[in-house]
Amino acid sequence: MLVIAVIDKIGTGLWAGASTLYFIYVAHLSVGQIGTLLGVSGVLGIAGPPLAGRLADRFPVTRVLVVAQLVRGAALAALLTTHEFLPLVLFSALGALPDRASSVLTKLFAARVAGPQRVRYQAIQRTAVNIGWAVGGAGAAAVLTVGTATAYETLLLANVGSYAVIAVLTLRCAEPAAPGRVVAEQGAPAARTGKGPTPWRDRRYLAFTTTEVWLFLDDSVLQVGFPLWIVHATDAPVGLVPLILVLNSVLVIVLQVPLSRYGETRAAARRLLLPIGVAFLAGGAALAASAGGGTWFATGAVLVAAVAFTLAEILHSLSSWELSVALAPGDAQGAYLGVHGLAQSAQRSLGPIVVGAAVSVGALAWPVLGATLVATCLIQHRLVRPAEATEATKAAPAAPDDDCGPVSKAEHTAGTADCA
Repeated sequence: MLVIAVIDKIGTGLWAGASTLYFIYVAHLSVGQIGTLLGVSGVLGIAGPPLAGRLADRFPVTRVLVVAQLVRGAALAALLTTHEFLPLVLFSALGALPDRASSVLTKLFAARVAGPQRVRYQAIQRTAVNIGWAVGGAGAAAVLTVGTATAYETLLLANVGSYAVIAVLTLRCAEPAAPGRVVAEQGAPAARTGKGPTPWRDRRYLAFTTTEVWLFLDDSVLQVGFPLWIVHATDAPVGLVPLILVLNSVLVIVLQVPLSRYGETRAAARRLLLPIGVAFLAGGAALAASAGGGTWFATGAVLVAAVAFTLAEILHSLSSWELSVALAPGDAQGAYLGVHGLAQSAQRSLGPIVVGAAVSVGALAWPVLGATLVATCLIQHRLVRPAEATEATKAAPAAPDDDCGPVSKAEHTAGTADCA
């Protein structure tokens, strides 16, 4: 599955850097039409994670993932059949649904196959993904120097080909054990009743997912905020923009796996929320400072901010991954992780608006945004307290913090008896 992740992101990296240019120079869409296309795709894509999670609880996750990969390829290939606006919107939107779904399915596969080592597995996978992105981006940059319609179409077809390859490779992956999966056979009692835990009635999980939307803002800050801020508000050179993304990828590749040991349990993941908040606040302060001073000062401040936000991204990926799995009951893991996937999907739609507003407001907006992220970290820190600790607090407010008693390995892994 790690090989699949690398191939997937190489293909995605080839197309991601060329997609907007394809719509401009090949399909001849206006800026407004491109914005509408991306907006509609983003809205429809939000439905992908919960749908994928639900299906993965009823069918083998590898088979659902293969279908998602093939649909992604078919929808992308369909873009070559027309230059008309409405069909392009339709095909792009249809591709966004399985695209968002596949990320949840890959995460669910990792949770099932890696078990207690899921945090380290996910860290290795994120490292592999960033390597794939870097290779794909470099390949796209080389091809785009040609600048012809054929070059753009070649990148699109290369991405389609990558989906076909990973679909074949996924078929060769063994299906991980999923004791809680409902077998979708005619006459199966569980399939008929549909009873069991559901994330839609789990108030704590829904609240946790809601806070995640805000904590995933680092993605929009790095992808949208930094370029806009560098160009419109600082004296830093415009050439710094691509270097920020390179720095982000290098730091993730270097630090993701070593730092994974700090988020291997629910209690450890909860503790990470405090340094995550500090990193967000430091990044916001550095961005605000970059608006003053000359070229060198602005460049240094922007680089400090990039490091801070990247560190927050790395630590949050560890915390978010472990908590999203630990808080989910085993017999509804797919449905719960699908709902958690809504956080990233919602952020992709909301994030650029928030970050764009921050750039418009000016330097003061960044420390304020950082403060809201700190507050969100503190709220989530309280939300994910073990249930036993919450009940103990209600029953005996004066009880000492270390009176948790022994914790079995099974309980610790399930995240039901952590002493925080």
